[in-house]
Amino acid sequence: MSTKKKKTGKTTLKDMKYIFVVGGVMSGVGKGVTAASIGQILQSRGYRVSAVKMDPYINIDAGTMNPIEHGEVFVTEDGDETDQDIGNYERFLNTNIYKVNYMTTGRVYESVISKERNLEYKGKCVQVVPHIPLEIIARINKAAEKAKAEIMIIEIGGTVGEYENLLFLEAARILKLYHPKDVLTVMVSYLPIPNMIGEMKTKPTQHAVRNLQGAGIQPDLIVARSEKPLDNHRKEKLAINCNVAVEDVISAPDAASIYDIPLNFEKDNISRRILEKLNLSIRFKDVKNEAWKKMVSAIRNPKSKTTIGIVGKYFSTGDFSLSDSYISVIEAVKHAGAENRTKVELVWINAEDVEKEGVKILKGLDGIIVPQGWGGRGSEGKIATIKYCREKKVPYFGLCYGMQMAVIEFARHVAGLKDANSAEVDLKTKNPVIHIMPGQAEIIKEKGYGGTIRLGGWPCKIAPGTHLAAAYAKYTKDKVISERHRHRYEFNNAYRESFEKLGLTIAGTSPDGEIVEAVEIKNHPFFIGVQFHPEYISRPLRPHPLFVEFVKVCRGE
Repeated sequence: MSTKKKKTGKTTLKDMKYIFVVGGVMSGVGKGVTAASIGQILQSRGYRVSAVKMDPYINIDAGTMNPIEHGEVFVTEDGDETDQDIGNYERFLNTNIYKVNYMTTGRVYESVISKERNLEYKGKCVQVVPHIPLEIIARINKAAEKAKAEIMIIEIGGTVGEYENLLFLEAARILKLYHPKDVLTVMVSYLPIPNMIGEMKTKPTQHAVRNLQGAGIQPDLIVARSEKPLDNHRKEKLAINCNVAVEDVISAPDAASIYDIPLNFEKDNISRRILEKLNLSIRFKDVKNEAWKKMVSAIRNPKSKTTIGIVGKYFSTGDFSLSDSYISVIEAVKHAGAENRTKVELVWINAEDVEKEGVKILKGLDGIIVPQGWGGRGSEGKIATIKYCREKKVPYFGLCYGMQMAVIEFARHVAGLKDANSAEVDLKTKNPVIHIMPGQAEIIKEKGYGGTIRLGGWPCKIAPGTHLAAAYAKYTKDKVISERHRHRYEFNNAYRESFEKLGLTIAGTSPDGEIVEAVEIKNHPFFIGVQFHPEYISRPLRPHPLFVEFVKVCRGE
């Protein structure tokens, strides 16, 4: 893709358009889903769209962050550990998003310092401004070039008014300064309705806009998040106090499903407003979004109900319970539910509660998922859950750690190895049926934790005649598929032959046969554990076949 150079010496990609999405009032208002929805809408208007997430953390990536505090770590095809919003971009845009599309403050500073050490600044005094913002802009352009995008959606993490994201806002300001016709800013802000007042309040958003203006940026559109739709009075009030047109205030009420959001946005003609402001033609006069509408209709109009339990441990934060730690699993189940025309009700069960109260709390579930995890906390509750599923013929789906726990359960209760465990949980176990991968012990010894585990897309050879093969066969004829990984421990092949003789089927391996990628048990409705993370590549318009098959079995088909 060619570039053009302005008289200022600043460069941008030829004909590229940029949409910055920023947040106001508080975190968690839905910037990521808003950015993804805008991208999906513009795609449906005929444009090539990609998205970038900019996180204000000093962390190089999200891999070492506590999922309870930060939410799920999403893994890209090329092995980057990113913020969960990258997952939203992939799901809404139905395309892979790569490492180049994710940046943190730490990653940007690391790059600038490295360039300074390599004399790439040719002896200049390297300063926070302009060199950090210019590095940010260069990274945005690099991501756009890789994606061959015409429009880049750029989400700035955090909330306007925070010190941490000022340099990302400065990058947006500089880009707008030199390319005023190519840059647009969308503020996503929250309009509370206090119970004691009963009226939607615009003042917090007015203050947020003034904070943004203080950073030198005027929002072009305001996406107004609230429990209820905005009325004209509130729109007019925001318009006059925030210096925007009334039609540039987009109502964003709470939605039953995040997949309703693009359709809700178009009720206020958001694509027309964006394209007009960026001086782009409307390639499709009527939004060609039929597949999306059909998927949303399937979610809204289920023919049955299915109850699935998720037994994990990353739920609690103080007195509150969150599900963001498993957001990709949640969305993959939703996609499969829509494909099966069933409403999936998720029941959150803390593995430690299973340890305390027993498996009686699992009764009544149509199926159970044990998702990813680290360390020993709650492991015995997960093993008890898996034993219950195996013995009671309850459909079971183990993801990564969930597969490893299934192997331990089989070792203890079928193979009779009472002390079997994972070396991650118990280094002294005499039967480490799950052990550390080659080379990882040395990495841990040197405390090289960040970005050193098995990450990204890796091939998996499917064993013929398995439930796994049958599930994939409906979607692909390939005997070797690609799935994303994030693990440091694996199945110990020393136990492989004996476990197979006792009835544990090795359903998938690496192409060389060395790494066990999937296990299952015959004569069971659905008992599959996978070392990989199928949830990462499930899309609303392309549900993952294993989740589709799991939900199908759970609903009784």
